[in-house]
Amino acid sequence: MGIFSRMSDIINANINSLLDKAEDPEKIVRLMIQEMEDTLVEVRSATAKSLAERKERERHLDLLARDQSDWEQKATLALSKDREDLARAALAEKARVAEHAEAIKSELKLINEQVERLNDDIGKLQAKLDDARARQRTIILRANNAHTSHRAKTQIHSDKIDDVMARFEHAERRIDQVESQAEALAIGRGKSLRQEFADLEADEKISAELAALKARMNKEGQSE
Repeated sequence: MGIFSRMSDIINANINSLLDKAEDPEKIVRLMIQEMEDTLVEVRSATAKSLAERKERERHLDLLARDQSDWEQKATLALSKDREDLARAALAEKARVAEHAEAIKSELKLINEQVERLNDDIGKLQAKLDDARARQRTIILRANNAHTSHRAKTQIHSDKIDDVMARFEHAERRIDQVESQAEALAIGRGKSLRQEFADLEADEKISAELAALKARMNKEGQSE
């Protein structure tokens, strides 16, 4: 289904309004241009046909004009020969030809008016077509810019994420290195003060348990 149903729709169309309502302006303007081009071809074809008809009518008028002149000459000749009857007949034929010529002139007037209207329509239609083509270039340019901007922003966003992840991984590697270095430094070194006190406490508990065990054994030996 076309955007326009007849040529007057194209000439009276508000392209801005049509594009504002369109979900896909690029597609709509492309369809507009196609329909305008097709309509322009049809109108120019109709104009060419009207011009051909005008030329045919003009040639016909030239022939009728010559016929009128010829019948007038015949009437003059008849009068010179005292043939008034033939002169009357010749003048009657001249009048018939003149009447035919007037009908052709009326047709020619209508054809000229039609050609004028068609030429006016062609001018308006061409202006609409030029406007649509200009808008198509603008729309395509805006679409390309939008796509380019989106790709650029997406790439920038991706690059930022990659950069953050790289920094995070680098930080993790640095922490691993520091921890490894700390562990390496601790190897072979003496016990810390805290560790020594912990060992003393453990030794004290063992000594207490050992003393209790000895006491119990002594007690059991005496009872025997």
